[in-house]
Amino acid sequence: QMDANDCHDPPMYWTIHGLWPDRAEDCNRTWHFNVTEIKDLILDMRHYWPDVLHSSVNHTQFWKHEWVKHGTCAATLEVLNSQKKYFGKALELYKHIDLNGCLLKAGIKPSSSYYKMTAIKEALTSFYGVTPKIQCLPPEEGEEAQTIGQIEFCFTKELQLVNCTVLEGESNPVQAHLKLEMSELSVCNDTLPTYYPSEVQ
Repeated sequence: QMDANDCHDPPMYWTIHGLWPDRAEDCNRTWHFNVTEIKDLILDMRHYWPDVLHSSVNHTQFWKHEWVKHGTCAATLEVLNSQKKYFGKALELYKHIDLNGCLLKAGIKPSSSYYKMTAIKEALTSFYGVTPKIQCLPPEEGEEAQTIGQIEFCFTKELQLVNCTVLEGESNPVQAHLKLEMSELSVCNDTLPTYYPSEVQ
């Protein structure tokens, strides 16, 4: 799908998907995205928050979607109550977490051999002191390994890291919209061998 959209050079590092409130209460869907409000952030946005599905058509399509769907809800917090604050704070959190650096320090890097999911979880938990939510593409037919697709960090409203947990009786708020067109991400299985691909085949 990325090939069909001219994305022949996907990033070789973790990028941002979004900054999502768990429970969207007061979303102002009429608050339209305006790229000029984030003009100071554009270089960082293109690098750390690229649109790999619509890269050659319109660089802002993904950001517009994230703002309308999530930013307009997150804006109930003063620290996120403008487009510049929302995207700027997401970039700041991304850089602070430094997932790329953390995984490398733990010796976890893209490879053709498989990892144990428990080893990846333990490395992240010992580094950050909290448990992130790791999401995978399940094995395709005839394959044994799941593939890491997304690593989600959870924050309090004060933007402090906190364990990612799904409360009993509460469906995963992210799961509902997290469909990667053909494939679906779900919370990784602790017992399956895990593939961290070095390049998209």
